[in-house]
Amino acid sequence: MADGKRDYYEVLGVSRDASEEEIKKAYRRLALKYHPDRNPGDRTAEERFKEASEAYQVLSDPERRSKYDRFGHAAFDQGGGFGGFDFSSSFEDIFSDLFGDFFGTRRSGQRRRGQRGDDLRYDLEVSFDEAAFGTEKKIKVPRTVSCDTCQGSRTAPGTRAEVCSACRGSGQVRFQQGFFSIAKTCGQCNGAGTIITSPCSACRGQGYVRRTRTINVRIPPGVDTGSRLKLRGEGESGINGGPPGDLYVVINVRPHPFFSRQGNDVVCETPISFTQAALGAEIEVPTLDGKVKVSIKPGTQSGATLRLKGKGVPDVRGYGRGDHLLKIVVETPRKLTPRQRELLEEFARIGGEEVSPASKSFFDKMKEMFG
Repeated sequence: MADGKRDYYEVLGVSRDASEEEIKKAYRRLALKYHPDRNPGDRTAEERFKEASEAYQVLSDPERRSKYDRFGHAAFDQGGGFGGFDFSSSFEDIFSDLFGDFFGTRRSGQRRRGQRGDDLRYDLEVSFDEAAFGTEKKIKVPRTVSCDTCQGSRTAPGTRAEVCSACRGSGQVRFQQGFFSIAKTCGQCNGAGTIITSPCSACRGQGYVRRTRTINVRIPPGVDTGSRLKLRGEGESGINGGPPGDLYVVINVRPHPFFSRQGNDVVCETPISFTQAALGAEIEVPTLDGKVKVSIKPGTQSGATLRLKGKGVPDVRGYGRGDHLLKIVVETPRKLTPRQRELLEEFARIGGEEVSPASKSFFDKMKEMFG
């Protein structure tokens, strides 16, 4: 070239139609090879590193690359009409983008920010009726809260944090590495930018303390085991002014002595006698709303289901209520008086059923059936 500079594409070893990714990979390879830390005191390696960095700065920028393709190095000469570029001001961004913390670098301006507090979980047990119709519960939750003494500032009352003398409040310090400057998190203040010389005695300079808080929880109608209620801002306190986390209340419903649940329907096994099943009857059954009378039709079979509309659990989203399902269980008498036995045997004969004498064994019956 007329000005003595090598062609930027030649410097990086890529073609003129190379993609941005190819240019980036080529520069990374050269930068790792010629970095001053890997070649201490080697002026040639330092110059090659600087040359590759300058080429990358131009070819990685679409606008600068277009100008370079049209006018070559003259596009960036002070007298070329386009103005030069500030190599030192943008080199750190290029270097950080490619290598991150590979050489211990960190972008400037990253001071310690406020962090959101952790979420908490509380397992709450409620009765079947409380889950169905809703209730309110008071729970006690241990959590971290902002210190009342220092209001979260971590400093003793009447004092305040001092600006870190090492980084002058920036949270970072710079040092020279080869021919460029690199920023690192300040080791004296750990990136906070301030130093606390008089920590709060109540929280020991933490800015928060452990407290047990009583919280009123509203349980909506229709919840079931596994339902989660989210209470915003009732979790752990935030750090460095960050917002608090949330509290998740997880519901566990105690079993009911009579009822079980299928979705929003309530299921209740209802025993009736053999006579009631055969002749029909009117019985009283329990529901969530209290006792109600139900008619049993004559000839009702064991396992039959009777449905009471709208007597189930309210939908948690407010879409009405489920039903109350009565699962009929016909009870067979276990002990009979002689008179009861006589009547049942007569009933069987009238119906055409064969009643075997008690002395006739099961095997005798099999012999009659199968020979």
